[in-house]
Amino acid sequence: MKWATEKAFVGFPIENRHPVFGHLHMLKLNTEETMHIAGERSDNFPYTGLLWFGPFHGILICHHPDTIQPIMSTAEPKDEFTYGMVKPWLGDGLLISKGSKWFRNRRLLTPGFHFDILRPYVHIFNECTHTMMDKWMKQSDNGMIEMFEHVSLMTLDSLLKCIFSIESHCQTDVSRNPYITAVYALSEMVLKRVQFPPYFSDLVYHLTYSGYKWRRALRQVHGHSKTVIHQRKQALQDQKKLGIKHNRKYIDFLDILLEARDESGKGLTDQEIRDEVDTFMFEGHDTTASGISWILYNMAKHTEHQLKCQEEIDELMDQKDKDEIEWDDLSKLPYLTMCIKESLRLHPPVPFIGRKLSKPIEMRSPTGKGKVVIPAGERIGIAITGLHHNQHVWEDPEVYNPLRFTPENCKGRSPHAYLPFSAGPRNCIGQNFAMNEMKIAVGLVLRKFNLAVDDFIRIRRYNSIVLRGERGIPLHVKPRKIKTT
Repeated sequence: MKWATEKAFVGFPIENRHPVFGHLHMLKLNTEETMHIAGERSDNFPYTGLLWFGPFHGILICHHPDTIQPIMSTAEPKDEFTYGMVKPWLGDGLLISKGSKWFRNRRLLTPGFHFDILRPYVHIFNECTHTMMDKWMKQSDNGMIEMFEHVSLMTLDSLLKCIFSIESHCQTDVSRNPYITAVYALSEMVLKRVQFPPYFSDLVYHLTYSGYKWRRALRQVHGHSKTVIHQRKQALQDQKKLGIKHNRKYIDFLDILLEARDESGKGLTDQEIRDEVDTFMFEGHDTTASGISWILYNMAKHTEHQLKCQEEIDELMDQKDKDEIEWDDLSKLPYLTMCIKESLRLHPPVPFIGRKLSKPIEMRSPTGKGKVVIPAGERIGIAITGLHHNQHVWEDPEVYNPLRFTPENCKGRSPHAYLPFSAGPRNCIGQNFAMNEMKIAVGLVLRKFNLAVDDFIRIRRYNSIVLRGERGIPLHVKPRKIKTT
C-alpha cells in the first residue's frame, strides 16, 4: 500500500514529529486539547498542514476554503486508512463506496430524500421529541439531565421508525438498547484503533481482545439489520401474493431501498441494502444526536439567544391548536435556524473527513501564492473543526454569533467555508432530514423548557467519530410557564 512521503509534500508546512509516532502524541486523547490544536494549526498554517500517523502514514490536512474546494468539488473516494477501519461495520454503502457503484447507488437513493418522502417524517420527529420531553418532566426536579444520552435515544427512536417503521420503545424501555450499546462500542473502538499504530494491521487487530469485542459488536449491529430486512421482504412477498398494499402511513427508507431500480431494472442486492441501512443508522442517528445536543448546550450557555428563539417559537405555536411543529412551519423559524447553523459551525458533529486522490489535483500553495499539484494516491484530510475555527476565514471564530448566518452576512462567503454536511457531489444526502429533525427537536424543547449550564462544570469536547462531551453534556432543564394570549 502506497503511503505519503515527505517528497510528495515538499514545501508544505510541518510541525516537529516523533520518529515513530509522528503527531499521534497530539491526538492520543482526541479531547478538548485536540480541538484546540486543530484551531491553532489553522492559525499558524492558514491553508494546509501535514499530519503523520506514525512514521509512514502522512495526510495533508486542509482547513481553508481555497484548499478544500478542489477536493470537495470532486467525487474522490474516502481514504481507506480511516474509513477502511469502519468498512466491516458500514459495508460498502454511500459513505465509503466509490466509482460507478457510488454513482449508481447515490442516484438510486436520492429519491428517498425528496420533500414528499420527508414530509410525513415531521410527525415522527414531533412524536419522538415529545416522548423525550415527557421523561424530562419527570426528571427535571432531580438536578441536571445529560443531553447526549437522552437525545441519542430519541434520534435512534425516530430513525428506527423512519427507516424500518419499527416501534422500538427504546426511549422508555428501562433496559439499555443492545443496538445503541453496540454502536457506542464500535465508535470507541475505531477511535482507539486509529490512535495505536500496531492496530493498523488487520491481522494484529484480529488477534487482540479489542478485535474480539469489535467482532462481537458487529454481530449485534448486523444481526439487527439483517433480521429486519428479511422480515420486511417476507412481508412484502406475502402482501403481493394476497394482492394487498401495506397499511403504513408513510414510505420508509427500507421501502425505498427494496423498490429502487436502475435503468436496466436491476435493484439492490440484500448485501447492498444492509450496507445502506447500517450506514444510515449510523449517519442519521449519532451525528444528528451530536448536533442537537450541542445546539441545546449553546442555547443554555447563551441565554439571550435562547430567549429570542423561545419568543419566535411561542409566536408560531400560539397560533396553533396543537403542540406540534408541522412541515409548513419549518420555514417560519429563521432565528432558530441561524442558531442551529452557528452551533454546527462551533461544534460540527463530524470534525474530520478524509479522501484519497485517484488522480492529481491542483490547489492553492501553502503560502497562499500560486498553485501546487498533489499527486494521485495521496491522502487528504478535511479538518472541519480547523476550518470552522480558522481566524483567516471567520471573524472571532470562537464567539457564538448566529447573525453570521443572516442572508446579508452570507453573501460573498465561500460555500466551502461552512461544511457541517460536507459539500460537492459527496455531500450528506440526508442533510434536509437532519435539519428538519434538529429544528423540530430544538424548537419543541425550547417551547417547553428553560435550559441552563452549571457554572462549576466545564463541558469538554471529545471526538469519538462524532463530537461528544467528554463526560456528557449535562444541563439544567426547568419547565417553562408559557404565556398564552
